[in-house]
Amino acid sequence: MRAPRVPPTAMVLGGVVSVQFGGALAAQLIEKLGAVGTVSLRLALAVPILLVIARPGLKQRTKRDFLAVVAFGIVLGLMNLSFYLSLERLPLGVAVTIEFIGPLGLAAAMSRKRRDLIAVAGAALGVVLVNGHELSAVNWLGVAFAGLAGVLWACYILLSAETGRRFAQLDGLALAIVVSALITTPFGFASAGSELLHWHSLVAGLAIAVLSSVLPYSLETLALRRMKPAVFGILMSLEPAVGATAGFLILSQRLAVIQLAGMACVVAASIAITRTPASEAPDI
Repeated sequence: MRAPRVPPTAMVLGGVVSVQFGGALAAQLIEKLGAVGTVSLRLALAVPILLVIARPGLKQRTKRDFLAVVAFGIVLGLMNLSFYLSLERLPLGVAVTIEFIGPLGLAAAMSRKRRDLIAVAGAALGVVLVNGHELSAVNWLGVAFAGLAGVLWACYILLSAETGRRFAQLDGLALAIVVSALITTPFGFASAGSELLHWHSLVAGLAIAVLSSVLPYSLETLALRRMKPAVFGILMSLEPAVGATAGFLILSQRLAVIQLAGMACVVAASIAITRTPASEAPDI
């Protein structure tokens, strides 16, 4: 008897939980290594894990296949660098809120149904309510980095789907992570130096690599083969709520009533978009 297939929605939600709890752990490591050092260590340690799991083959690959995976890797690396740089200058909630403009914009651009647009608007309202009270204390350079991360996040969604169509299983993701690590590692050593190789940094970095890179990116890559990017974007709107929960459990960050109201808006929008019939789902 064949094991039941895991629904793509469950994969995305699992990735959301994993990456946000990994982010909470990363917030602690950033105090020691800085943002650039932390993200470079995370990606570098994810490389051997994914290469062992995927064992990607390079034979019979076209030039377009390699261009797709290189583009995916570049976007992946720059997205993480931009977001971690924003975290050095902005509160976590503000950075996540600004970054989320990217996937929300993608979902809105791809939607052709009024109900989908209403759901996107509801998710946007929820994101603002979750962290809107912090927007008066922003650093404009941090805003720029978070906005860039949002644009790159939208590109990541599209390139992840394209790479998933061209490469079997996790082959494309493993190769893309190699590209990302090659881009970020030099910056990491320039920023954190030998601290990257301290045993405590390596242990913490390995945990963050699994939670923030290996698990979420693997689940998202597999899910995007069976899910519309616009629907994926709305499901990712749960990240602020899950991130706030992870912050409460790991970093003792308490939630205000307005934040809970925002989370309710986001969850309602996610349910609305995922209940859209397949024949009516936003197209690519």
